[in-house]
Amino acid sequence: MSLPEPLQQLISLLKRFPGVGEKSARRMAFFIIQQPDAYSEELASLLKGLKERLHECPLCGNITDVDPCSICTDPLRERRLLCVVESPEDLLSMEQAGIYNGLYYILRGRVSPLDGEDLSSTEVEHLRQRILETEAKEVIIATNPRVEGDLTFYSLLSEIDDLHVKISRLAYGLPVGGSIEFADRITLHAAFESRIEVKKNMRK
Repeated sequence: MSLPEPLQQLISLLKRFPGVGEKSARRMAFFIIQQPDAYSEELASLLKGLKERLHECPLCGNITDVDPCSICTDPLRERRLLCVVESPEDLLSMEQAGIYNGLYYILRGRVSPLDGEDLSSTEVEHLRQRILETEAKEVIIATNPRVEGDLTFYSLLSEIDDLHVKISRLAYGLPVGGSIEFADRITLHAAFESRIEVKKNMRK
């Protein structure tokens, strides 16, 4: 049985979501078309305006609808502690775990030779500037525990090693090959508490 073209197009778009296969996309598509018109209109309106209302925080790169984001402007944050993560999802996992109260920097890229990806010089300069502006006493590099994360970590280490700041990374309480995004609170807490110092603080 062939599906109507509009329905097939919707299924194709939904399949592009991470972790969504043919069957899941089909279920979601049928759910959407079976909802009242008000639901479809609200969903369409939200999706249409999403890119216009959301953008990257100019300071840390987090997804936000205000400038700067609520984390960067929070006066109760430890402003001389900077955690470098790979994605907004990783930041959200840290926040939900409630184990960290410093500032963040989200990388706009990673080092992955097989995918032809690398950190741009502009991105590295943004990070260096963020470290200097916050007068960070410690930079925690929280890349994911897999090959790409290790390559990204060593690339960052070589780029910021000349700065007068303590540098550490999360310990391997995190499963190798896993993602911070899917780590539970206890695992994240253990990784933070046993983070490895890779460079002593030289700032007075």
